[in-house]
Amino acid sequence: MMHDLTSAPTTDPTSIYRYRDCLYAADMVTAALSVDFFTWLSGNPSSLEGICGHFGFTERPCDTMMTLFAANGWVKNEGGAFHTTEVVREFLCAGTVWEVRPYFASLHDRPIARDFLEVLKTDKPAGWSGDKAAFDWHKAMEQEDFARKFTAAMDCRGVYLSQALAKKLDLTGRTCLLDIGAGSGIYACAITAQHPHMKAVAFDQAPVDRIAGKLIEERGCAERVSVATGNMFEGMPSGCDVHLFSNVLHDWGVPEVKKLLAASHAALPKGGLLIIHDAIINADKTGPLHVAEYSCLLMHSTQGKCYSTGEYATLLDEAGFTPAGYHDTQIARGFMTAIRR
Repeated sequence: MMHDLTSAPTTDPTSIYRYRDCLYAADMVTAALSVDFFTWLSGNPSSLEGICGHFGFTERPCDTMMTLFAANGWVKNEGGAFHTTEVVREFLCAGTVWEVRPYFASLHDRPIARDFLEVLKTDKPAGWSGDKAAFDWHKAMEQEDFARKFTAAMDCRGVYLSQALAKKLDLTGRTCLLDIGAGSGIYACAITAQHPHMKAVAFDQAPVDRIAGKLIEERGCAERVSVATGNMFEGMPSGCDVHLFSNVLHDWGVPEVKKLLAASHAALPKGGLLIIHDAIINADKTGPLHVAEYSCLLMHSTQGKCYSTGEYATLLDEAGFTPAGYHDTQIARGFMTAIRR
């Protein structure tokens, strides 16, 4: 556990991460083909609202689906209406000589593909990993065993991603970071390792707080990283001039994201820095493809999705922040910053 949190691997693991991040994208395509989506859209270019109205879909999952298709170059948004591209009209529509819909037909009954049709219509997350008997993901995090396994999964990812973020942050003149929904506290640890003038607080609910405290101590970071326990929707600890949401907001719908940004605004001092580190869609929602594919997994199993830079900028401005630009880090992740007005 006493790993140097300012070090970096010598190789690029993007191809490895992509198998996990993008696992559900094929099922999203299969679900669309099972209702002959592309044949209909080719004859009926429509807005997101029109698509939802015709198929009985809801906005969040339908937006995620259309972002995936746009990132693949299968649809284009022209004046607010989605149009299919030539490759779709040749290969994914009924009755063409090159039609490949039957190639996907044997996959229509895959459990995750069936889940997607349900999520598209209800906007309610499916069971984690397609387990119908499982708790809702957020409820499951209150269970010790699930919380420990999931925190370990996010921790091993964070060992790499946290260093990539920490090395790109300008924290000159800042003193203390609040890592909101901190999980294992790996981001707080890596940022204080990279910026030794900083202290940090890892903030999460029970039982994750206890897991974080143990891991922070094992990493030798307890002198500069403390743990605070609480529900982030009910308020955040004061005394920090930097707030970090790392891979947190993508788990929630817009109403919840607004609540979290409002809580952050209330706890930060004027001029405080807010950092959103996540897999983020570009402003016109045409990619990156890796992020659009990852968004399908989030849409399936959580209340959220991968938001775009434009969506975050609007939400930040409405919450009382002045948003700045977007910066890439590693593995299709990046960060946006904003200043509390």
